Amino acid sequence: MKVIQADQIIMGLIIHAGDAKSHIYMALEHAKKGELVISEGEIQLAETALNEAHNIQSSWLAQEARGEGTGLSALFVHAQDHLMTTITEIHLIKEVIETRQELNELKKLMNIIVI
Repeated sequence: MKVIQADQIIMGLIIHAGDAKSHIYMALEHAKKGELVISEGEIQLAETALNEAHNIQSSWLAQEARGEGTGLSALFVHAQDHLMTTITEIHLIKEVIETRQELNELKKLMNIIVI
């Protein structure tokens, strides 16, 4: 199997984690506006980008497990940190969006009852 270069790994992690983070924040913005279909699309894009980053990370770990030199740098640690915070943000933002949806449904119900 071809040894993956460290710079490819690092940049892949940063790019895909960054894309995931951008999409999840766009999902939140659309949810705030009540644009739930668009929000869901952004969530899907975030999860796709996150999966890409995770696949790159898994390749790196498999390569290391086979005893193939991977090297470790501060930039790689930064890339890993970027990925892990993105994973956390995606989970939290999905919860916020779900809570906003429930709140909107309650508001609609209350409006029906009040009228």
